Amino acid sequence: MEILGYIGAMIVGVSLGLLGGGGSILAVPLFVYLFQVPATEATTYSLFVVGFASLIGFLQAFRADRVDLKAGFAFAVPSIIGMTVVRRFILPLIPGEWIWGEFQFSKDGLILVSFAVVMVAAATAMLRSKTETFHVLSKNRLALIIKAFGVGSVTGFVGAGGGFLIVPTLVSIFGLNMRRATGTSLGVIAITSFSGFFGDVLVGRPLDFFLLGSVTALSVIGILIGIVLGKQVTDQKLKPAFGVFVLIAGAAIIFKQVML
Repeated sequence: MEILGYIGAMIVGVSLGLLGGGGSILAVPLFVYLFQVPATEATTYSLFVVGFASLIGFLQAFRADRVDLKAGFAFAVPSIIGMTVVRRFILPLIPGEWIWGEFQFSKDGLILVSFAVVMVAAATAMLRSKTETFHVLSKNRLALIIKAFGVGSVTGFVGAGGGFLIVPTLVSIFGLNMRRATGTSLGVIAITSFSGFFGDVLVGRPLDFFLLGSVTALSVIGILIGIVLGKQVTDQKLKPAFGVFVLIAGAAIIFKQVML
């Protein structure tokens, strides 16, 4: 299973290199199902892998002048606050076992179901037409703060970046085009994910740094491979196919946790 996990880590990187995003949504299932890491701890590992991969993408976007630092900073601050609130105060309050109607969940099961819902939402965003546009709204600071806080909260709970939530907000409130919004969102994801990861480290959460380093290194190798392949293959067909795969994987996780 560990060998499959390391192969999976490289596949995550290849998908990131090919598509410029989305592959990190597979990080939590990778740690949980192939490395047998409890879901609560897997979110910590995922935050680092997601943050590191997003940082690489952000630096590329920054060099290509596809980043709006002011918009990114305005989004990142409330997002980090949401991340901190969830990981420091909400997660510790969730009981190890709880019952909702006929269903009985463990804390890890709740996190996995929540993460699977995020996977389905992300897959839906990938399958939407790239020509979709968002109406530009007034620069409503309250709306921005609420959405950014919500994205940080989701990221903190499930260990996923939430780019599919960030991009529409940057477009609708700041009027950024899709390319600049995507590049800017990578920076927001990176700083939010790293804040969550290092927050866990500071409170003494035990981590297997060899596992974390190995998965991250293989993901980076995969990213470099994906970038090379991406110069020869467009993502018009790859992104919908990957979206279908993520959709199926998310549905399978929900079925496994709820029905079995």
